[in-house]
Amino acid sequence: MHGPGMSDSALQTIELSPGGKPRATIVILHGLGADGTDFLAMADELDLAAVGPVRYVFPRAPVRPVTINGGYAMRAWYDILGADIVRREDETGLRESMALVQRIIQREVARGVPARRIVLAGFSQGCAVAQTQLAVGSMGQDTAS
Repeated sequence: MHGPGMSDSALQTIELSPGGKPRATIVILHGLGADGTDFLAMADELDLAAVGPVRYVFPRAPVRPVTINGGYAMRAWYDILGADIVRREDETGLRESMALVQRIIQREVARGVPARRIVLAGFSQGCAVAQTQLAVGSMGQDTAS
């Protein structure tokens, strides 16, 4: 069962691939209401020549109603239920998004990028998903060399 905006298919992604075989991948998760395009320019600004060819992956969060925004549907990694500091979080939505991000990590490993050479980063909601992903240790195992 998937929450609002979720489906069995993979996330839509924007990718910037190097000319050669990537030695690393950077996955950047956007914030609430954004769509991943806001970080495209960052890829041009980072000088990662010492790392070798790097693939950038900008996943687009599913569109879902966001309670704190009056139920307005927008790209969100999970629902925000309210502004109360002692509130319940949308644990189901967070876990669903983590599973979708995990598929991206697994795909990158299958494409030949070792898990230890995958950077997962995010802004705002995307940061919360990335930090939770890292905290539970679900970046994947290396099967690529």
